[in-house]
Amino acid sequence: MYLKSSYFRWGFALSAQRICLCVFVLILLMVGVVPMAFPHGVTEGDALFIEQASGTQLIPYIYLGAKHMVTGYDHLLFLVGVIFFLYRMKDVSIYVTLFAMGHSMTLLYGVLSGTHVNPYIIDAIIGLSVAYKALDNLDAFRTWFAFQPNTKAAVLIFGFFHGFGLATKLQDFTLSEDGLVENILAFNVGVELGQLLALGAILIVMSFWRRTQSFSRQAFTANVILMLAGFTLMGYQLTGYLTIS
Repeated sequence: MYLKSSYFRWGFALSAQRICLCVFVLILLMVGVVPMAFPHGVTEGDALFIEQASGTQLIPYIYLGAKHMVTGYDHLLFLVGVIFFLYRMKDVSIYVTLFAMGHSMTLLYGVLSGTHVNPYIIDAIIGLSVAYKALDNLDAFRTWFAFQPNTKAAVLIFGFFHGFGLATKLQDFTLSEDGLVENILAFNVGVELGQLLALGAILIVMSFWRRTQSFSRQAFTANVILMLAGFTLMGYQLTGYLTIS
C-alpha cells in the first residue's frame, strides 16, 4: 500500500539530473507559486456575495464550498499524498472519510463557535501535512527512526487543521446570523462534493499512471516534489506570520 523502504533506499541513488529536476521544480514553486502561497482564496464576486447574503442560501453556499475545495490546491496536494499508494477503493474510502470527518468538524466548530486561529499558523501546518504525507509515502520515518506513525490517525488529525484553514477564510467575512447554521452546513456539504469530484479526477489520473512501467521509477521523484511543495508552502506561511502578523 505504501512505498517500501527498498524504494526509499533506491531513491537516494537518483542521478544528478533528477536531483537538478527537483531543485528546478522547487525554484518554480518559489517564483511561480508564491502568488498562490496563500490558500483558500475567494474571488471578489464570491466575497461580495458572502458579505451581502442574508437568510438561508443553501445552493449558493453548496456551490461556494465545492468551488473552494476544487480550487484549494493545498487540500488537493494532501489528497494526492494520501491516495498515492492506496490501490483498493475500501482503503481510499476509509482514509478520505477520516479526512472529511476531521475537516468537517473543525470547519463547523470554527465558524459557528467564533473560535479564531491565526491563519498563517494553520496554513503552515497544512503545508506541513503535505510534506509529512510525502515523507510517509517514502517510508522515511521507518527508515530514519525505525518508527511508523499511525497513518489513519495522522490523516484525521491533519484533517482537523485543514478544516480550520477553511474556517479562517470564512471568518474574514461578516456573516449574517440569519440562516448562518444552515448556510455553513450547506458550505460543508459543498466542500464534501468538491472533494469527491477532485478525488475522482485524481484517481482516474493515478489509475492510468500506475499502469505504466515507469510508475515505480517515477514514484520517488513525485513524492520528493510533493514534499518540496509542502515545505515551500509551510515556509511562506511562516514567513507571513513572522513579517505580517
